[in-house]
Amino acid sequence: MADPIRHSTFDDAQGLAFGAAMCAFGVLILTGAGLVTGQTAGAAVLISYVTGYSFGVVFFVINLPFYALAWFRLGAAFTLKTFLSVALISAISLVLGDLVQVDPAHPAVAAMLFGMVSGAGLLAIFRHRASLGGVGIVAFDLQERLGWRAGLVQLGFDIVLFAAALMILPPTLVLWSLLGAAVLNAIIAINHRKDLYIGT
Repeated sequence: MADPIRHSTFDDAQGLAFGAAMCAFGVLILTGAGLVTGQTAGAAVLISYVTGYSFGVVFFVINLPFYALAWFRLGAAFTLKTFLSVALISAISLVLGDLVQVDPAHPAVAAMLFGMVSGAGLLAIFRHRASLGGVGIVAFDLQERLGWRAGLVQLGFDIVLFAAALMILPPTLVLWSLLGAAVLNAIIAINHRKDLYIGT
């Protein structure tokens, strides 16, 4: 069997740039409808709703403590790519709202568009061996050290996050937010498979 094709530096750069832009656009759709999502991005969205700080600033700051763990557990290349992905999403988010106006007709539309757009962005980021940091790094570390399943750790975090969202947002918006998270996770689960993707 032939060795898998490796991405060049240019491949990684364009893949991460595309992924970051799509994720930032997805967040713009999400927050335009007053919705929330899971994982570290969802925590940043909730904090931005409560504090009034922009998502881009909050998302960048709350990821900072996780890079040391990523460096020692996942390596320098993964950590640097993840830092760049988070920084790009944060930077794009800070200016995108002034360049693009999003006014979804219904929260369900916003939720599904968020899931699809962000799903495409995350696929690009994952396939270039990076992540959005935060909870995913902790989940991987706990799986490696303690045997806890990473997916269950992330699910537990999301349950707490959506419970917190119920104290901040109307219940109907939280329910529509769950739809967006379901679409996003379905896209990742179906398409992010190493047996179907050769170029790593």
